[in-house]
Formats: sequence, C-alpha cells, structure tokens
Amino acid sequence: MASLLTPTRAADALADALRAGLDPEACPPRGSLPVPGGGELLLMPSASAAYAGVKIAGVAPGNPKRGLPRITGSYLLLDGPTLRPLALLDGAALTALRTPAVSALALRHLLPPGPPARLVIFGSGPQAYGHLEAVLALREPVETVIVGRDRGRAEQLAVHARALGAPARTGVPADVAGADLVLCCTTAREPLFDGRLVAPGATVVAVGSHEPDARETDTALVRRAAVYVESRAAALREAGDLLVPEAEGAIGPGHITATLADLVSGRTRPAGRPACPQLFKSVGMAWEDLAVAVALFQAAGANRET
Repeated sequence: MASLLTPTRAADALADALRAGLDPEACPPRGSLPVPGGGELLLMPSASAAYAGVKIAGVAPGNPKRGLPRITGSYLLLDGPTLRPLALLDGAALTALRTPAVSALALRHLLPPGPPARLVIFGSGPQAYGHLEAVLALREPVETVIVGRDRGRAEQLAVHARALGAPARTGVPADVAGADLVLCCTTAREPLFDGRLVAPGATVVAVGSHEPDARETDTALVRRAAVYVESRAAALREAGDLLVPEAEGAIGPGHITATLADLVSGRTRPAGRPACPQLFKSVGMAWEDLAVAVALFQAAGANRET
C-alpha cells in the first residue's frame, strides 16, 4: 500500500471527500463486539454513491506477547450501485495509512507557519512510524524526540527518523514543555504527560484510543486547549480524552472548537500562532477508510468496470 499511496496523497483523498459534501456527522457508529479472551471485534461500514466498503478489524491486546500484530483485519471494497466486490485490502495496513493521513490533513490547517522546532512523538509502533513520515512530508522539525515505554523500540524509531534526515533522540514525557508539535500514537489508557507543560502555541494530536474511558491527554490540557475533532457525534460518543474531563465537570459538550470538515471547507480558519494549545482528537471513522481504500484502488490502476 505504501508504494501505491503516500500519506500526503491519502490526505488529499480525505480532503476531496469532504469538499465533495461528505458529512462525517452522518457516518454510522462503529460496531463493537467483545471477544472472549480479552479481544474486540470492530465493524466499520461506509458508503458513497460510487463505492461502499466495510472494515472488519480485530483488536487483540495479547498479540504482541505472541509476536503478532495487536490490530488485525480486512477491508472489503464494493461497487456502490451494484454492491459487487471489487477488492480485498489488508485492514491493519489500511488503518496504518489512513490514520496518519487524517492527522496530516488536520495539521495542514492547524500548524502555524514555519517548521516546528521540536516534535515529540509518544509511541514506537506502526502509528508512530506512519505519523513521523506524514509529518516529515508536511514540515521538517528541527528536532524530533521519541518517548516510549520500551526504550529500545523508541531508539529504533529515532534511528529510523535520522535515516530519513530528521535529527532525533529518545526522551521523556517532560520534553513536551519545549514542543511545538506533540503526536500521541499509543495504546495508553491514562494520560501520557502533564498538560500544564504544553506551551500556548503548541499543537497536540491524539489518535491512540476510541473508548470513552481511555485517553492519552489529561484534563489540564483539554480544558485550556482549542479542540478539533473529525465529528462531534463520534467524539462525544468515543473520545475519552474529552468524555473523561466532561464527566469530571471540567468542560461541557460545547468545548469542541470545530471539526475537520470545518477546517477543510474554510468555515474555521485558525490564524497565526494561537494563544492556547490546539488539540486534534481523532477516533478513526469508517468514511476515512472508504476514501483511502478507493484512492488505493484507483492508484493500483483499477476501476469499477474491471
């Protein structure tokens, strides 16, 4: 998939879908089924006039200890008018491409001019690698800091970043104090850092969770940040980063500043360096999978008639 579509082109496909009138608020909720043994089965369908598709994803927290991926699954792409199957894609690889693409699209609109002096990435798995490459295609930070529970894996990502031409080192959560951009790409269920340390003009992206009781950012950050989401409905249903502070009484449901569609359409235009942190909280949505799957299908030289 990486040879067919870059995160930049995938972000373009997402923007095109939004500009064509797609309404993320109308996207069906993610279906979830607990699996005996501690796993979870996710079902994510979406449809447009020309195409339809569904991702069946498994989340198996015990898999890494078995030497297997935590995220598994497949994506079935269908012709819209006839519902004839067109392609079967690796669901985990699709997710690893579309999530950084969503973040990159948001950052096109949220990052102030100029390269970030310091990028801090939490995590050392596939999403961390994908987000690093997506950001490097957008802006080249002066310094990249990798923070991970496994210091060895964090150093491997830092080595990868240096191979891409980005000065990088491993670090600690307190490094967010000097960060212009913070990317949270983990499976954490509790906040990764003290949100009071984040500078007023910094941008934070959190993509690691879609459960109401799991979060990567703390109440202190969310309360003082301008918050952007893919969909208000999805965020208020699944984003623990927002729902936990709301349950604590720290924020209300109206705390969300704007959506990704607002940014892409120009209805909301962040100007210059903001006076408060900016937080983009992504939960991952089925319409994004469909948009990127169609772009991959077309990039492979296929069409609905072949």
